[in-house]
Amino acid sequence: MRLLPLLLLLLAACAAAPGAPRLGMRAPARTETVAIPLPDGTTLRGLLALPAGAPSGQTVVALHGCSGIGAAERAIRLTPRETDWAAELTEAGHAVIFPDSFGSRGLGEACGVARHPAGPLVRRGDAHAAAAWAAAQPWAKPGPAALIGWSHGGSTVLTAVAEPLPDHPPPGLIDRAVAYYPGCAEIGRSERWRPGVRVLMLLGGADDWTPASPCQALAARFPGELRQVTYSGALHGFDAPAARHQSRWLPNGRQVSFGTDPAARTASMAAVRAFLAAQ
Repeated sequence: MRLLPLLLLLLAACAAAPGAPRLGMRAPARTETVAIPLPDGTTLRGLLALPAGAPSGQTVVALHGCSGIGAAERAIRLTPRETDWAAELTEAGHAVIFPDSFGSRGLGEACGVARHPAGPLVRRGDAHAAAAWAAAQPWAKPGPAALIGWSHGGSTVLTAVAEPLPDHPPPGLIDRAVAYYPGCAEIGRSERWRPGVRVLMLLGGADDWTPASPCQALAARFPGELRQVTYSGALHGFDAPAARHQSRWLPNGRQVSFGTDPAARTASMAAVRAFLAAQ
């Protein structure tokens, strides 16, 4: 029997298939591309992930990192981290919407790019619009949405729930938020910023891209509203499903490191599940 050559051929085909999940990577049961109207009349594209059955949990608006989730000329393609999280959340009964802040505007990635046109102040509007759009859908479970974001998306989470902003989300639109390794330095310099909802920050103790210390200092100012958990030794992107430790040079001249930390990944995902389930 020629089982080994056949198996090798099958593995190669799976690896080469455009958009196909890697072996061992979870994927959500159902996905579709959607159009989200913005207040200025433009349209934001997004990827909606739904559970196999009717959603039993609150809607989650998921905010991608600085790499984005697809160029304007091609379909949205989640990174392995976002794909895995879409599966994690839909398996728990949540509908998940990923607004595409970069590709929708014809923009490239924001990693290490100064004054990127779709910074957190712009993306906060995307988060609010996605939550409002989801609330109006027939499949949505009634009630407020939750936010989750990674890195640039985590910074957007903190900006989207800030109370002093004139376009703070209406009461009842969002009631909790999760920020994975956000950049807290600029927000921490503001004496007026405060979280308008419950926030959980999950940080890497060895993160040299968005260091934990500014976020720890920010959390110390709001002990009842802004909770942080720091995972000792974990790098940026520690919750990715299977990313080897590596480094890259950013356009701003910084060298940064990232990669999976299995223990931090497991513990932080458990923390997110508990946070979303809490009343």
